[in-house]
Amino acid sequence: MKTNTQHRQAALKRLERFSQLTDSSIRFPFTNFRFGIEAVIGFVPVVGDVIGLILSSYVLFEAHKLGISWHVKLRIIINMLIDFFIGSIPLFGDIFDAFFKANTRNTHILKKHITKQLNKNSNG
Repeated sequence: MKTNTQHRQAALKRLERFSQLTDSSIRFPFTNFRFGIEAVIGFVPVVGDVIGLILSSYVLFEAHKLGISWHVKLRIIINMLIDFFIGSIPLFGDIFDAFFKANTRNTHILKKHITKQLNKNSNG
């Protein structure tokens, strides 16, 4: 049976793979710039942005399953909404989405929070 720490680490690994796929799985030719499938999906007007929002909700779902505080989940939701609304602007939003990388940001927020909790629990 997995411990709470192992469960959280497994969730973070899943989220890191997910974020890599959605935000940086494709390299722009002849550069080091990477973007993901969410930026590509976002080129489809309206529907692509809605699908991107649904995909981004996976990080929030995992945060909820892990019992993360509402303060942290609110930060994740704000990033999701920024990504959705600005990403909805034709062309500019697509470029913004490729740079903003909401899923990577949200995974980082979650990882930082969990690491802080694990350190606090191991020291206290």
